[in-house]
Amino acid sequence: MDLSIVDLSHVPEGSSATEAYEQTVELAQLGEDLGYERFWVAEHHGMAGYIAGTTPEVLLGHLAAETESIRLGSGTVLLNYYQPYKVAESFSVLDSLAPGRIDMGLGRATGPPAADRAMGYDSSPKTPEEADSEHRAKVQETLRHALDEFGDDHPYSGLQLARSAEDTPEPWLLGSSPSSAKLAGELGLRYCFAGFIRPQFAEPAFDAYREAFTPSPIGAGPDEPAGMLAINAVCAETDEKAARLRAPTEAVYQRMARGTIGDGIPPIETAIDELGGVPDHTPNPLPEGEWSRSISGSPKTIDAVLTQLTDRVGVDDVIVQHTIPDFDDAKRSHELLAEGVGI
Repeated sequence: MDLSIVDLSHVPEGSSATEAYEQTVELAQLGEDLGYERFWVAEHHGMAGYIAGTTPEVLLGHLAAETESIRLGSGTVLLNYYQPYKVAESFSVLDSLAPGRIDMGLGRATGPPAADRAMGYDSSPKTPEEADSEHRAKVQETLRHALDEFGDDHPYSGLQLARSAEDTPEPWLLGSSPSSAKLAGELGLRYCFAGFIRPQFAEPAFDAYREAFTPSPIGAGPDEPAGMLAINAVCAETDEKAARLRAPTEAVYQRMARGTIGDGIPPIETAIDELGGVPDHTPNPLPEGEWSRSISGSPKTIDAVLTQLTDRVGVDDVIVQHTIPDFDDAKRSHELLAEGVGI
């Protein structure tokens, strides 16, 4: 199993974005030292008191200078906010700064209404078919810009990007539904499923991806389906300690459901009080068909559960995120996770 990290640059309670970014850099360096395959950063807007990860294309440039070998990418760039040419330009520059190490993760999502307006997002009602068609067109245009695949007679054929000598960014499509998976398959792209958003759709999504897969006619993806499962995972020396460390994750999920994010990640004891107790241990093994947005456990438990989940969806790659307020605990979680999986 290949293991990767996606980091949101969480802002601990009473802290700032400066500290969040410093921790993101340190975590990328730790992931590189431990043998993690990839380190992705996310894009969220209007949540600065909780998440400082707003501009992957900026943060990735800094991470490229602070690391040497680990692959770096976006998990994800929200295409609904941008023009494809600008996204392709940004990632071509990043690939020039770190040739052969850049993943261009593409997706879509919306934020709070005020953030959507500030980003210039057209929030007028669309049918699912209209929204899917718009997303498909933006993904395709971004790929053609990034790979220089516009024909000579196309109005964009004269545009050139700042490129590295030999490489181009590696495209991924990210999503949390069978429709995004189907699009990834039809375009022949690598696909990452966000299991920490809607885990119940993991198996039908990967089924849809494989059923629809056709190799990209412009060389944007692999010859065969290539998928990765994203999940919120917390690891500690014992199942009991890991369940306590997972409490802030569960508290944040409840806050989001109520529409009250709050300022920063709650400390463990605050989270336990909000939840009315320590979260239940993650079962090992999971009951048949059970999925969860977050899992926790000892290295042995986490390895067993991740193996069970990846076997269900037929992938070998996992990318993990966490919501752990104490940075030392967060680093230790990734160390133990790497140890448990054996990377």
